[in-house]
Amino acid sequence: MNIKLPVIAFISLGIIWGSNFIYMKWATELISPLQIVFLRVFFGFIPVLAYSFYKKSMSLNHFKYSFHFIVMSLLGTTVYYYFFVKASSTLLSGVMGALSGSIPLFAFLLAVLFIKEEKLNIRILGILIGIIGVVLIAKPFNENIFNSNIEGIFDVVFGSLILGSSFVYAKKFITPLKIHFSALTTYQLGFALLTLLLVTDFNGIINIKNDTHIFLGMIIGLSLLGTGLAYILYYYLIEELGAVAASSVTYIPPIVALIIGYFFINEDIDLIDCIGTILIFLGVFIVNNKKEKNEQK
Repeated sequence: MNIKLPVIAFISLGIIWGSNFIYMKWATELISPLQIVFLRVFFGFIPVLAYSFYKKSMSLNHFKYSFHFIVMSLLGTTVYYYFFVKASSTLLSGVMGALSGSIPLFAFLLAVLFIKEEKLNIRILGILIGIIGVVLIAKPFNENIFNSNIEGIFDVVFGSLILGSSFVYAKKFITPLKIHFSALTTYQLGFALLTLLLVTDFNGIINIKNDTHIFLGMIIGLSLLGTGLAYILYYYLIEELGAVAASSVTYIPPIVALIIGYFFINEDIDLIDCIGTILIFLGVFIVNNKKEKNEQK
């Protein structure tokens, strides 16, 4: 039973994350990207807060590190979410999911730049292969390049860089604090929610209720499951399997997103998109595989 539960959590998390892209795309038809981010954080915060109370992991003493929590809320939640939602309004959800697979590549690049222990070595090959995959999906050879999805590609890449920088920041400033993950996640989402309350224009946000399907996808799929439960499952996997093994769950969402896009909502996903996705996977595999070997030495 102890073996099966992490496996179930692993598969469930991959499917949940892979479904997020279509929920974001649908929601952009009714409300603004910033409103989507607010609703996602608000409803995602609820299960995370409840879980943190259950674990009794929060402490008033932690708030002396509030500056770090605020930075993480911006890098790992607010800004990253915003650019991904913005991209989903112009990109196919399957393509969006495929590009999200490049996040570990950007995280590693930033780690090499800002963390002394990280070395480039053979992993540069993985970076180059992954970047080729991103370029293929961007389709720079398209005759209608200026009318294509370049803006969306830029939003995904920038959002991935922002999220990657949050991993580097967390490793340098958050991990040494030795605070339980449930408390850290609660602080991160909590401060993000406060920021969003200040910057979000709520005019028209109730339009999300105009379509029951989109409304439920937004609140249940993207927020409660795709944010709240997803955080809990991911850190559970880190505790049970270790950080390296848990991070391999990122291979699943792009596949799930492509399957949903192509088979369920008939998106025009072509062979080049699939080849680009495979190259991104290969690049991430090379980077992660080398990292795992180094950690075992």
